Formats: sequence, C-alpha cells, structure tokens
Amino acid sequence: MLHFYLKPHCKLSFLVLLLWVSLLVDSNSGFELDDSLTYIWPLPSAFTSGNRTFTVDPTLSLSVLGKGGDSKILKEGFERYKKIIFKHASEISLFQKLRGISFVYDISELRIIVNSDSEELQLGVDESYTLFVAKNDGKSIVGEATIEANTVYGALRGLETFSQLCSFDYDTKSVQIYKAPWYIKDNPRFAFRGLLLDTSRHYLPIDVIKQIIESMSYAKLNVLHWHIIDEESFPLEVPSYPKLWNGAYTKWERYTVEDASEIVSFAKLRGIHVMAEVDVPGHAQSWGAGYPDLWPSSSCREPLDVSKKFTFELISGILSDCWTSTPHIKQWLNDHNMTAKDAYQYFVLKAQEIAISKDWTPVNWEETFNSFSSELRPRTIVHNWLGPGVCPKAVAKGFKCIFSNQGAWYLDHLDVPWNEVYSAEPLEGINNVSEENLVLGGEVCMWGETADASNVQQTIWPRAAAAAERLWSKREAVSVQNVNSTVLPRYHYFRCLLNRRGVQAAPATNYYARKPPTGPGSCYEQ
Repeated sequence: MLHFYLKPHCKLSFLVLLLWVSLLVDSNSGFELDDSLTYIWPLPSAFTSGNRTFTVDPTLSLSVLGKGGDSKILKEGFERYKKIIFKHASEISLFQKLRGISFVYDISELRIIVNSDSEELQLGVDESYTLFVAKNDGKSIVGEATIEANTVYGALRGLETFSQLCSFDYDTKSVQIYKAPWYIKDNPRFAFRGLLLDTSRHYLPIDVIKQIIESMSYAKLNVLHWHIIDEESFPLEVPSYPKLWNGAYTKWERYTVEDASEIVSFAKLRGIHVMAEVDVPGHAQSWGAGYPDLWPSSSCREPLDVSKKFTFELISGILSDCWTSTPHIKQWLNDHNMTAKDAYQYFVLKAQEIAISKDWTPVNWEETFNSFSSELRPRTIVHNWLGPGVCPKAVAKGFKCIFSNQGAWYLDHLDVPWNEVYSAEPLEGINNVSEENLVLGGEVCMWGETADASNVQQTIWPRAAAAAERLWSKREAVSVQNVNSTVLPRYHYFRCLLNRRGVQAAPATNYYARKPPTGPGSCYEQ
C-alpha cells in the first residue's frame, strides 16, 4: 500500500498525490445509467425528451415575468438552487481560465413566469408548472430554459425539477443537461404530501429540523406534521401558560415561540406547510410537570382531567383509565351519567368545538372515527394509521382522509423495505371518484423513540421518497409492476442525489432501513 506524507512547501509530494487522486477519479466504476429511464424524482405527470446534450452557464441569470415576478420566495429559491446546481462553479471557472477557454453555453438564462402575486400557502395551493429546456435556434419563440407556474410554489417545484436535470460532468467540468430538449408539464396527484416529525421522544435541534425541511423540498413533499409534544416531553413555549415547557427533558431541549416562527417561515420559503400537533387527551403526562392540576391525580397522570374547566381553558389558550379510578373524576362521570368512553367523546368534541371556533380544521387520528364517527364535526379530517381500510370507510361517510397505514408508511418500522413503501396506495379500496377526491393524500411518519439527531435523516431517507413519488406522480405512471427494473435504478439515483446535497440518506435496499453499507461499492448500487 502506498502512503503519502505531505510536508509544508513540499510541491513534489503534492503533485504526486494529485496525480494519484486523478487516477482514482478517472477509474470506471462500471455503473451506467439506463437511457430508457427518466431520472427525475418524483416522476413528472407528462414529459418529452430528446437526444441532445446542452451546457449550462455557471453564471446562469434569472429573468422573472408575470405578476409574481418580484416574489422574495422565488428569488431566494433561485439562489438556493443555483448553489446546488453549480456546486463546482469555482472549479469550472479555474479550469477554463487555466486553459484559456472561451465558452458559449446553450443555456445562459432561466426565465420564470409566475401568473399570480399571491404568496398565500394553503392546502391545495396550485403547485403545477411547465418547464421547457430548448436551445434557441432563432426559429422558435421557445429557447433556453423557461418555467411557467400559476403560483410561486409551482415555480419552486419547477426549480427542483430543473436542478435534477442539471448534472456536473467531471471530464469537461461543465454542468450539462442530457436528453434535451425537455418539455415537462407537471402537477401533484395529491394536495397533502406529508412527513410527520416527532420531537417529543427525542429533541431535535432547530438546524436539524431545517435540514429535514430542506430535504423534503427535494422530493416535493409539502406538509411538515410537527409532533412537538407527547407524554414524555413538552418542549414548546406557550406564553399564556409559561410553565408548560417545564415538561421538557431539560432546560436546553426546548423550542421558543421565536424558534417555532422561524421554522414556519423557513418552511414557507420552500412551499411547505407546518401542521403542529397538540396530542390530547391522552399522551399528555408531560403537561402536568408545570400544571399538576391537569393530571387526574399525582399517581395517575394521564389522560388530562376531563372534569376541570381549566383543562379546556388551557387547550383553548394554545389552540377505562385514570378517569374511572380517580375519585373526583369518577364522581363527575356519575353526575353526568357518563362512562369513560362517553367522556373521551365529550373531550374530543369539545376540543373540536374550540378548534372550529378559531376557524381551524380539526384533524383526528382514526380512533375518534372508529369510536363515534356519527358525532364528529363534518369538517373533521380522519388521519388513518392503524391499518388499511379506514380511508374507504371515512370517505364513504363524507369525511376527508389522510393515509398513513403504519404497515407501510411508519418510518420507524425499520423492517419495512422500500418497495412496500412504494407500493402502498392511498386510494386502495376506493373506486368512486367523488370519494377519491376526499382523500387529501398521505403522510410518512418519523416517530422518534429510536431516532435523534444522530440518525434521523437516514431513517427518513430514502424510504420517504418512495411515498413521495406515490403521492406526486400519476398512479398509472408509478405501477408497482417490475419495480426492480423500472423504479429501483431511479430510486438509487435519487438516494445518491440526496447524499450529494448533504442529506444522510441510507443505502436504498439494505434490509434494516438505516444500516450502513457492508463493504466498498458505488452509491448507485447499494
């Protein structure tokens, strides 16, 4: 084995090492892309491509048109993607300067047209876009690269797709677009494409949450379901009830109001909603660390005390079990002729009433639908998790539904392979068009019992991307037939793209989702 020891000012050793590294870079790994496949993730709705290769100017300029052209979201988005696309821009400039190259690029300007100046981010906002990449030959009005969208959020999705078309060529040290010209007309299949992130079982620093939001945008996910609190910890500051975050693990593992606002703003710049979850009446032991009166008793600390007005006052301010074994609650139940099940229904419906009075839409885990569907408010969204078959029942009764079948889309279930995540279908068992329209979409869930800042990204990725394509792309386009030949190479490629962008995505096909590689090998074949 050769060893190189570099000493200060030792130019010879440095040159020898450079040569050695060059030989390694030039070696052929044997991996080749399959030209019959389209390496864009998630797969666009409709597209055509050609057989030419275009070069992209490292000083790519932005031209904005339309009512939304002055959007800060758009301009910051362009700058973010420009840094991704031209990560090696300094190498390109140095390479050309050293060789005296004067280069004429095929693509020197990205034109973005946004037809609306509204930046309102609501569920169902128009995320469609068209993307043209064509060389201006003087014969057509279409030239270079153009993204057109009705909203700035559609433009962001177009920018992501454009960035995936751009590839750095190490031989010529230029950014190239293969299989050009491109015409892409794209829109999401579902409005709700979510990732649940649990920060109650293990605290995640703000920067880690931001990294996860950033990575979500690469797969065109658009909802961060922030499960901030649970029975183990209450890390969130609630100014009107300042003792609540006494339930945090430590005084350093907390989120201030400013932190939460920063997360929401950061997500909006990437077209991602933040849906914060207040989990009640169960899973709420941590609430009583600051307000013990919320506990039924000191020895029985959840669910929240249904008999006290203070409980509902607190819920309003921030938005058989203990109830039958605690004397004052048992008496309250008797006085109101209620069982524990009746009290659970009472609690949920009162919480829904509070939410609706503030013009919020209540989203309930499926237990409420399974227990008393006829009593739920019509605006209720049923969130499936226990297993298949819930969304068909919910939409048949007129409720909207979110699909998160734990057998396929719980990311903490490490033994679920990527292809089972990919094959899960939110509309399974629903054949009526009007009922299909009530399925808002779906969500993969990153529960945090066995994940913290050290391994959360490789637990999320790349399996979350498998669900992301199911939620974005047309159902017929992501057929589960022959996934090993039609999907797996693209899935490998996207995993490696995440790695190149600094996301710690695990090998694609390891049995135990976040296991590291077992030996040397290409990123594209793990």
